[in-house]
Amino acid sequence: MNNRKEELDFFTNSVALFTKAADRLGLDEGYRQILTTPERQLIVAIPIRMDDGTYRVFEGYRVQHSSARGPCKGGIRYHDRVTLDEVKALASLMTWKCATVNIPFGGAKGGIKVTPGDLTLSELERLTRRYTANISVIIGPEKDIPAPDVNTGGREMAWIMDTYSMGRGETTLGVVTGKPLESGGSLGRERATSRGGQYVLREAAREKGLSLDHATAAIQGYGNVGGNAGWLLGNEDGCKILAVSEADGAIYNAKGLDVEKMAAFRAEHGSVAQFPDAEKIPLEKVLELDVDILIPAALENQITLANVDRISDRVQIILELANGPTTPAAHQVLLDRGVWILPDILSNAGGVTVSYFEWVQ
Repeated sequence: MNNRKEELDFFTNSVALFTKAADRLGLDEGYRQILTTPERQLIVAIPIRMDDGTYRVFEGYRVQHSSARGPCKGGIRYHDRVTLDEVKALASLMTWKCATVNIPFGGAKGGIKVTPGDLTLSELERLTRRYTANISVIIGPEKDIPAPDVNTGGREMAWIMDTYSMGRGETTLGVVTGKPLESGGSLGRERATSRGGQYVLREAAREKGLSLDHATAAIQGYGNVGGNAGWLLGNEDGCKILAVSEADGAIYNAKGLDVEKMAAFRAEHGSVAQFPDAEKIPLEKVLELDVDILIPAALENQITLANVDRISDRVQIILELANGPTTPAAHQVLLDRGVWILPDILSNAGGVTVSYFEWVQ
């Protein structure tokens, strides 16, 4: 068991990984300081009227990490664990991600500290529109282009576009990406992040000599990205998905889960935690099963020194569909074991790639 202490601050860890790359590149100190210091950080108070007539104030953030390569680009997440440091880390990862796939964007990220499930639809709309009004001074189609992230989607992007457009007196489709098709969205955007991860995994498996149609996988985080990844790998590559988890539960089937039935069940119930053709397992067990491929697709800091020794020796590839799911210390332990880690800035870059296509169309 690993008893070493490790740093779990997301931004500190993203800087540590950047420093390892900078050392390899021989980057001078001036560039290092520039690239580890966000250009702009905005904190906004978001007062909204609740349906019962009372008022609540939420806190929101928008961080622009770098505009050196073009307009800043990055999603907006709604989650009760959102912090400024988390948003700073995610913004920096967007800079590296866009550079990795050679898209002319810089990195940005946004978030609101909120549990969206606690709000009604009308409250959520008021929250989104007020947040948009508060950050509109720094976003725009040539400055900073938001997109969906955790707990946001096309609906929220449509609200943002509409609010921003009203302030400008003209329809401004390019202010966000990930919009509904009828509002200028792009076909394929919903599955783009997962599709990109599928392509990266296919190439890695080919190099490693792993046949995907005989491989097993476990997916932590079965939302839009993880759910679509399971559907694609199960349906198109013949990969057997043994276990998946969501925030409210995890399920397992030694013979493989039916990804088609799970997709239909989630569409109806909003979660797969009660999926009938499986047994329930503890959430943490999803990362510890005997599978060939492990896919963290939830939040950051999921594979750490506290659990890395419990990851099965059978695991050959970790496909990072979440942002920053593996801490630097755990990353090194896995590399020393010979596990291939397909890094987030490549594995989940399919989303921003299709967002670029949407932006220029």
